[in-house]
Amino acid sequence: MFNKILFATSGTPVCDSPAKIAFDLAEREDAELLLFHVLGVPSRGFSVEVTDVRTGEKEGLGTDYEAWVKEELNTTYENQLKQYEYKTRIQTAVGVPSTEILRLARKEEVDMIVMGANTRSGDTSERHRSIMGNTMLTVAKRARCPVLIINRPCNTCWNLFSNIIFCTDFSKAADSAFQFALKAAKDIGCPLYIFHAVNLQSDELGSKTTQETIEAEIERAHKRIEEKYIPQMGDFKTYEVECREGIPHVEILKYAREKEGDLIAMAHHSKEIPLDEAEIGTTLEEVVLRSACPVASINHPDWIAN
Repeated sequence: MFNKILFATSGTPVCDSPAKIAFDLAEREDAELLLFHVLGVPSRGFSVEVTDVRTGEKEGLGTDYEAWVKEELNTTYENQLKQYEYKTRIQTAVGVPSTEILRLARKEEVDMIVMGANTRSGDTSERHRSIMGNTMLTVAKRARCPVLIINRPCNTCWNLFSNIIFCTDFSKAADSAFQFALKAAKDIGCPLYIFHAVNLQSDELGSKTTQETIEAEIERAHKRIEEKYIPQMGDFKTYEVECREGIPHVEILKYAREKEGDLIAMAHHSKEIPLDEAEIGTTLEEVVLRSACPVASINHPDWIAN
């Protein structure tokens, strides 16, 4: 399913969990792994000085500095590289991290980008945008391949991915996420759990929602899943469908824990607007922030044709 994977790293400890997933996934798929680090942002135009993205300190840009950074990456990922060195390329670039990640992903035609929710060390109890780093937000928004986001160590990923949770809001954007989830489940040979949460905070349900209304909405959602997704599954029968009511991200996380999910696949957004303009959806952001397993953000249907 994946022939080439890009692992974007700052080389700091906060990227240790994404590194494990990236190397394990590449080994399982026998894929080429691009270990990519952006050295820093030029201080002034074409300056020979850069601001190191890890330390924030200014460094003189040159072959010695680049060689030193690559040696640091070799040391940081020494154990993984020993096991998977023959198919790993370490690459560096100078510039804005998100721009360079997207540039390399397009140039190399990668099938997946693996990265942390944030590439800088810090207090992960801080809220939202401080955790959801600007680099990740920009990459997830503009990438034409799935972006696998890892925010913390995965306690259920002993066999990498063995229980995939696909969460849908029935939007057009969710169609690509479903194709990704189904393709991954077929490729791995693992169960696919299709989940929808009836949003009790939605204005569509009205201010005085009765239990009868909720049950009717759940039944309607279940029917939509049966009509929209099941016919696309062909002879793949290892799946379950579940619909519940509540706050979407809360119900998604609860369901993922119940099923011991080790991958959650979701659309990057649900609004019917141009892909390059869509900001990350609130539900996806909340799930990434709190999920105990990796979350795949799918924003574009291009990868399906590959």
